[in-house]
Amino acid sequence: MDDPKSGRAWVLGGGGLRGAAEVGMARALAASGLQPDFVVGTSVGSINGAVLASAPVVQSAVTLTKMWDTMTVHSVFQESMLSRLRNLVDHWTHLHSNEPLRQLIDRWVPFENIEDALIHFECVAACIETSSEHWFTEGSVIEAILASCALPGVLPPVEVDGRHYIDGGVVNSIPISRAIELGAEEIYVLHVGHIDDELVVPRHPWDVAMVSFEIARRHRFNNEVAQHREGVTIHVMPTGRPPGRYNDLSKLRYWDAEPIRATIAAAQLAGLEYLEALVD
Repeated sequence: MDDPKSGRAWVLGGGGLRGAAEVGMARALAASGLQPDFVVGTSVGSINGAVLASAPVVQSAVTLTKMWDTMTVHSVFQESMLSRLRNLVDHWTHLHSNEPLRQLIDRWVPFENIEDALIHFECVAACIETSSEHWFTEGSVIEAILASCALPGVLPPVEVDGRHYIDGGVVNSIPISRAIELGAEEIYVLHVGHIDDELVVPRHPWDVAMVSFEIARRHRFNNEVAQHREGVTIHVMPTGRPPGRYNDLSKLRYWDAEPIRATIAAAQLAGLEYLEALVD
């Protein structure tokens, strides 16, 4: 795998099991013949991105669909309430073990080191010791993805080479800036949605953190879209669902795998329509 200098990038954002939308977007892009030159991802986007970078996307999008189909039955968050409580009592920092996620990555990502991907691939995590984003560009793909997916309070921080990492969404939820830094001229943003959902003033304790994080996330995303350098074209793929209200308890149900198939289908249909319109 050579370092990219220019070309087409796929940028995959974070968002837990709502990352199923990215599968539909990838299927639409693959069907339209839009092979990426490099792929960058955050959190669930790091898992999806690694699978997509493992083969030509016409092939890898099929593999990704199969992976998500297994998660409609066996989610990585399907530990019992007793197991969650035991994790919390034993560790105090997280509800779930990351072992099921490790097994998922091991099964579906067919390369051991990041530099072995067919398509240039990178993923991001937040480094605790440096208080900054860290891009994994080489080394163990499993450890890099586990670090990128280490959602605070849900999954444990991951130690790599003596430093500790948490979810990449904390520092760069939709990493357009990294694609531009790598030389992208054409960017397709695959995301979980919500960037157009209505935000309302918090009225409950859980609202405060949700809304605060979402404001920070959207602020960076909107700035990067608005201020990208001349000569770069950015396409934000549609999810296929109408905007709703972000302050919704369902957003906290990170373990809910039920909508996966419907989410994939809606995003694929909307993506195909969007891409066809670009050609017209």
